[in-house]
Amino acid sequence: MSSNRRTILLRVRVAYLAILLFSFGVLYKIVRIQTVDGGKWKKKAESIGLQYRNVKATRGNIYSDNESLLATSLPFYKLAIDPSVPDDKVYKKGIDSLAYLLSRHFKDESVLDYKRKINNARIEGRRYLRLNRQKINYLDKKEMSKWPIFREGRMQGGVLFEKVDERFHPFSYLGYRTIGTTDEENRGTVGLEYSFNKYLTGRTGKALYQKFSGGNWKPVFDGTEVKPKNGYDIVSTINVDLQDVAESALARALYAHDADYGCVVVMEVETGEIKAISNLSKNSRGKYWESYNYAVGDQGSREPGSTFKLASMIALFEESRISLIDSVETGDGEMKFYDQVMKDHKPGGYGKLTVQEIFEKSSNIGTAKLIVKEFGDDPSKFTDRLKKMGLTEPLGFQMVGEGKPYIKTPKDSTWSGVSLPWMAHGYELMMTPLHTLTLYNAIANNGKMIQPLIVKEVKSADQVVERFKSKVINPKICSDVTLVKVKEMLEGVVQRGTAANISDSYYQIAGKTGTAKHVVNGRYTNKYYTSFAGYFPADKPKYSAIVVIDDPKGYRIYGSDVAAPVFKEIADRIYALDMELNNPFQGQDVMAGIFPVVRAGNQEELRRICNEFGISNHMDTESTWTKASISNNAIKWKSLDVNENVVPDVRGMTLKDALFILENKNMKVKFSGLGRVTDQSVLPGVSVNNNNSIELKLG
Repeated sequence: MSSNRRTILLRVRVAYLAILLFSFGVLYKIVRIQTVDGGKWKKKAESIGLQYRNVKATRGNIYSDNESLLATSLPFYKLAIDPSVPDDKVYKKGIDSLAYLLSRHFKDESVLDYKRKINNARIEGRRYLRLNRQKINYLDKKEMSKWPIFREGRMQGGVLFEKVDERFHPFSYLGYRTIGTTDEENRGTVGLEYSFNKYLTGRTGKALYQKFSGGNWKPVFDGTEVKPKNGYDIVSTINVDLQDVAESALARALYAHDADYGCVVVMEVETGEIKAISNLSKNSRGKYWESYNYAVGDQGSREPGSTFKLASMIALFEESRISLIDSVETGDGEMKFYDQVMKDHKPGGYGKLTVQEIFEKSSNIGTAKLIVKEFGDDPSKFTDRLKKMGLTEPLGFQMVGEGKPYIKTPKDSTWSGVSLPWMAHGYELMMTPLHTLTLYNAIANNGKMIQPLIVKEVKSADQVVERFKSKVINPKICSDVTLVKVKEMLEGVVQRGTAANISDSYYQIAGKTGTAKHVVNGRYTNKYYTSFAGYFPADKPKYSAIVVIDDPKGYRIYGSDVAAPVFKEIADRIYALDMELNNPFQGQDVMAGIFPVVRAGNQEELRRICNEFGISNHMDTESTWTKASISNNAIKWKSLDVNENVVPDVRGMTLKDALFILENKNMKVKFSGLGRVTDQSVLPGVSVNNNNSIELKLG
């Protein structure tokens, strides 16, 4: 008995050992195939037409500040068929109708041609036939899925709808360069598409494909495919309405002055959010389009000219006790510093000027004399002060390709005796328009310099994946005393100085003009780089902006004539659009119980109402339609433009008045809500001819 047991145990052990050795052999073979022989078998698989290929993920969307779509991926499809899949009954019954429908839809081949092409492929045993190179949309796909043979689906009808995503910009070329573009591999190439590519691109999947004649690949769908993970969405700070305003104003000015290029940036003062950014340059056909981001990139980094005088004055006030009423003799408009002659814009010069007037009139000589007097013995004090402000380092902007500022120091090999006086008025240094704007925004923001922001959120559907906020570059670029002085100077430029042509009675703008000569082969030429940087309303700033127009032609070639009016046009439109700015009663709690809810409407009717209630009101205009504003304890009526050719601003009006004005312009009006008009779908100032309908919101 024991002998039999030993025999059985021996056999079991031998069998176990054989199985174990076999298992190790299989494992060894698997490892060898995957590692040592992997390349050989991979080539073998490719030679018989099987290959794992990447499946692109759907790229994420780009949204505006209110989540309007700026860029999205729309699904399109390539239509193909495996003609060997349908059985004879289905094929014979449906081929004639299918050929007819294909010919009618694509309109490129006859019914007979389509039928012959599919029949030949079926006879030859081909497993893949591209029916047409035209792409079809989702609605076409849905309709074609009901066609004969196709209605049997992929497994029984052989139809293949190969998805191809295409990037689409709902607002066409609005903000095109800032939003950016993608290549055929679904990767961002410029703009936000490039800078946020890692969020937008998603994760690529894989699937097994089989290669057929003609170089076409057909998915096998064997269950081993790895699904792609779609990209995240990003929410930008761009406001579509403000972007349209900025871009339109810039384009008009560029055409009017035949300039080389121009850019505009509009920023929200408190948050640093960029609400509009436009860059337009002239192409070979004389048209303007967005080809480069001059506001941010290296090519836009230039000698800023007189807009830099703000930084010089801040340094001066911080390092000295000089006041706005101190005076300086600027002479006859020409002054020699070492071997170089500096000139003022006015022929014959300005003579004696106060510090305030030097800034308002943009006297180069006056500014240079002040800076040389204070910092001439130790120029590093001046450059150190600029560094403390935050002007010498990049902003760390969210978009790739930010230009670096260049502000030389006495240690640089290029420093000379004229460097300090020339730097004082914006030469021998380089800054991008965005960096200059950041300085002006800091003044509007009570001295706090913050990093500009253009993307505020990354989202997956409704879930926030990452949220961005502006970083503080410098919590206080100067003292409160200096802040008061430079604010007064900036307001004076518009009230009495070089930008007096953009002064406005409704609200106050603060800012500075800039005009710098081009340098060609080391010499200054008579080509100019013009700019205006500032903020509004000056008493309670909400927006800051910069306008740059390069090389304007004609007799108007200075910042005051070229860039400043564009700033004014943009500011006016924003002021009209933003109810927080132009609504004279919003937030006026101290007036509660004194004034009724009077906004805008027919002059005679509003006047009669106020007189009936005993409310003091004054008419500055004889216009039929007016808008209300508060002046002390009275209502002051201002003219409301209802020009025949443009859409008027009807916000604040009763529905009756708004309907009367708009319908007299042959506009179709839709409205919702009760009360007065709070919002209108078409911006004021837009041509009526292009907008025959408008929606009003009441509240």
